[in-house]
Amino acid sequence: MAILALEDGSVFHGKSFGAHATACGEVCFNTSMTGYQEILTDPSYKGQIVTMTYPEIGNYGVNPDDIESYQPHVSGFVVRELSPVVSSWRARQSLDEYLKENGIPGIEGIDTRALTKKLRVRGVMNGLISTENISDDDAKQQAADWPGLVGADYAKEVTHAEAFDWDSHEQSSEEFAIPSGNDPTPHPPALPPADVPIVAYDFGIKYNILRCLRRHGFQVRVVPASTTAEEVLKHNPAGVFLSNGPGDPAALGYAVKAVNDLVSHGTPVFGICLGHQILGQALGGSTFKLKFGHRGANQPVMDLESGRIEITSQNHGFAVDSSTLPEEIKVDRINLNDQTVEGLRHRSKPIFSVQYHPEASPGPHDSNGLFARFRELTIQD
Repeated sequence: MAILALEDGSVFHGKSFGAHATACGEVCFNTSMTGYQEILTDPSYKGQIVTMTYPEIGNYGVNPDDIESYQPHVSGFVVRELSPVVSSWRARQSLDEYLKENGIPGIEGIDTRALTKKLRVRGVMNGLISTENISDDDAKQQAADWPGLVGADYAKEVTHAEAFDWDSHEQSSEEFAIPSGNDPTPHPPALPPADVPIVAYDFGIKYNILRCLRRHGFQVRVVPASTTAEEVLKHNPAGVFLSNGPGDPAALGYAVKAVNDLVSHGTPVFGICLGHQILGQALGGSTFKLKFGHRGANQPVMDLESGRIEITSQNHGFAVDSSTLPEEIKVDRINLNDQTVEGLRHRSKPIFSVQYHPEASPGPHDSNGLFARFRELTIQD
């Protein structure tokens, strides 16, 4: 048996899978229909117990090619039904085996619709998930005592400790190609020359972001979250990329200072997700916590300048407060569900950011062109 307890005293009992373990975290929900492996390995989920709203999860198993970082980062995993069958030619193990291997507890068989409705009405809550022998009262108390994500700097916990060059051997960024009966050896498109050097801040960066940057001709040097602007500028980059990541953006004062210094230097900057929030603060704005966040592959975003609608992949619980931004910063994209800020650009400098994930792994590819936009800015500069 397994238990999920929330800070408001709610308790859900179900069947255990994954590791024999207990963990606390912020209980949230993701509306994606596929991509559970990418979600598990997205560093932005550090400190969170993720509930999948799609009813059956695990049917295509887990493979080593679809991971988005060096390990899974979720605290726990909640599903309505764990598929008893793994059916994919790419699978190497089941979801249950993968979670066991990585020490992550899972619970299935609970009413995930009721849980999601509760989180939408009340907002995300701290919780505890356990596949061990723990009483309801103890579980509720531990859930209530967990300090939560506000004020938490998880970027320092998920970032790579040392700087590195992405895909220097040209083996990790090719487009995925499917073998066919007539041609069992897939032939992905050749990568363009890596002729634009940039530095990418790793606040919890996903591998597919790095793949997308390389596919657009960037030579990427990845640096830890705490790297100063002075250290970055030693690489003489044509631009700086600010990655996604977990935790409260207001807790990353060191990153805000570094980005502020880069902005003052005139360096082209492109930020996404947590990087967008850090940039927003560096430009003079502030952030706030959303009621239940945006997590899924179907978030509608409007480009206010063109009127174009993008369906986007998102994973965040904080947002930039538009009312705190100075006049030289333009809000050029909004979320159509709640009108929160989804994009910023500087009116006179080569600086822009989006709240969503243009690399979309998993998710739609409507926003992939933002990488080309970044390349144009670095070349023009």
